[in-house]
Amino acid sequence: MNPGLAARDLSPQAGRGVTLSGEAETMTIRLQREDFDPAAEVAALTRGRTDIGAVVTFTGICRGDEAGEPIAALTLEHFPEMAEAEIRRHVEEAQRRWKLLGVTVVHRYGRLAPGDNIVLVVTASSHRTDAFAAAEFLMDYLKTRAPFWKQVERGSGKSWVEATAKDDAAAKRWTAPAPQPARKG
Repeated sequence: MNPGLAARDLSPQAGRGVTLSGEAETMTIRLQREDFDPAAEVAALTRGRTDIGAVVTFTGICRGDEAGEPIAALTLEHFPEMAEAEIRRHVEEAQRRWKLLGVTVVHRYGRLAPGDNIVLVVTASSHRTDAFAAAEFLMDYLKTRAPFWKQVERGSGKSWVEATAKDDAAAKRWTAPAPQPARKG
């Protein structure tokens, strides 16, 4: 993260999260029970910015089935300070890896019904390649490593859900060593 970032909102109150901004980049992380509006989040990130040439958004939505069986709801639980700190750490990693001009992550918790928004990741950059890669990196992390616990409610009862092998494989690709430049001989 840019060391020149100035804190605008560091209060841990529910739904407020953290917003850091500096000359060229903005980071917003919010954990909240309330729904969010993806278009409003994009507008807030890009308002007045002429340096942004690409915005990538991902919105995760609660499906009506899990493993082919209908569900009534998902309940997401977390430790607020731990979850916010871990998400911030991964956003900062994304900002080190790619030339980002802004990032917004909004993650809901509590009981969510099918069709409800769960998570939003917005990445902004001058060019699409960095914005796409950073959004994918952040979602792979959120899906597998963020400290959230997901319980599924079905007609047959409740059960806790673990990350899948497919999700773990998607996240693992980001930990592979960076290719080394060829040596000139």
